[in-house]
Amino acid sequence: MIGQFEIRKVLPHRFPMLLLDRVTEVVPGQRVTAVKAVTCNEPWYQGLGPDAAAEAYAYPRVLLLESWCQSAGLLATWESPDPDVLEGQVMLFGSVSGVEYHRPVLPGDVLEHRASITRVVDDTVIIEGGSTVAGEPALTVGLAVLAFRPAGELRPQDPAPDPASASDPASAPALA
Repeated sequence: MIGQFEIRKVLPHRFPMLLLDRVTEVVPGQRVTAVKAVTCNEPWYQGLGPDAAAEAYAYPRVLLLESWCQSAGLLATWESPDPDVLEGQVMLFGSVSGVEYHRPVLPGDVLEHRASITRVVDDTVIIEGGSTVAGEPALTVGLAVLAFRPAGELRPQDPAPDPASASDPASAPALA
């Protein structure tokens, strides 16, 4: 079993946005099974009052998908982890399609995410899978596309100085 220490070596996410608790299986280059336990102590439930309806506790769908995507990202980077997003290769999610939500996920539920690589083309990885709670489908992801780019290419570049303004004192900013 792979726990938090190992997950944090692979993914750049940290609390409160690290949405995986452990990895129960990883076959590098093929598939991963990861687990996320949903609890009522998570930050997204803080605003709910004591009289909140049961459906108000449904885990936000965007976070359910994010949690699955983190398992997919872990699979895609397992053999060459680089969690420093300021250097090296940066993992980018290009698209996700064929997403279906099958049931609400509630505090106390344990999500089991499964992701499988279906294709690798150069620096792009295509993954599919889904999530279950106690064997019952909660989420299906038909296709997720991940691309890897050098961090240096993603940083804003300093604009080139305008040669005209350097030699024309009238164009210099006024000092107050």
